[in-house]
Amino acid sequence: MKSLLLLFLLLILTSCIPLRIAPNIKGEKLIVAKKFKRTLPRKHSYVFEDPKDANEFYNYINTKYDLGHEDVSYNVPIIINGYEYFLSFHEVEKITKTLNLIPLVIDAGLDSNGYSPLLEDMHSTRTGNWYIVLTVSDSKMNDCLDPNYGDREVVINYLKQERLEYLTTSNYFDALFKK
Repeated sequence: MKSLLLLFLLLILTSCIPLRIAPNIKGEKLIVAKKFKRTLPRKHSYVFEDPKDANEFYNYINTKYDLGHEDVSYNVPIIINGYEYFLSFHEVEKITKTLNLIPLVIDAGLDSNGYSPLLEDMHSTRTGNWYIVLTVSDSKMNDCLDPNYGDREVVINYLKQERLEYLTTSNYFDALFKK
C-alpha cells in the first residue's frame, strides 16, 4: 500500500496537469463557429490552423480583393461560379495551458522555509495556436456552409483553394494578379 501511495505521489509531482488544450487541426475542419469559440457567430464555418504571423490573412484578403483596408474582415464579396457570396473571417487564438507541479512544490517548500520563490514563472505554461475561421453567406444572408445548403460543396472547394493559395503565397500581390 505504501509503495502504491509513493508511486501515485511520484506521478503527481513529476507531471503537469493540462488545464486547457488547443485543438490540433490537420488541414481544415467544418464546425459551427460558436462551438469553436463562444464569441463567434452561430454559423457553420471553415476552420484551419494559421502558421503565419498575426494579421497575415487580413493582408492576404485585403490585397487579393483590392479592398483598400475597408471592410476587410466582414462580408467581402467573392464570386463563385458566377454567383456572388460574402466571405467573413476571424483570426482566433486557442491556448494550451498546463499547470506544472514540480516548480509549484519547490516554491512552496522554499516559501515555507522563509525564502522567496524562484520558479514563479514556471508554475504554468501557455502556448497558443492561431486559427482562421471563415464563414460564407449568399445575397439573402443564408449560411452557405450549412449541410442543407444546395451549393455547399462548391463553396467548400473554393475555400480549400483559398486556404492553399494563402498558405503557399508569400507575396500577396501574386494572388491579386491570379484573380
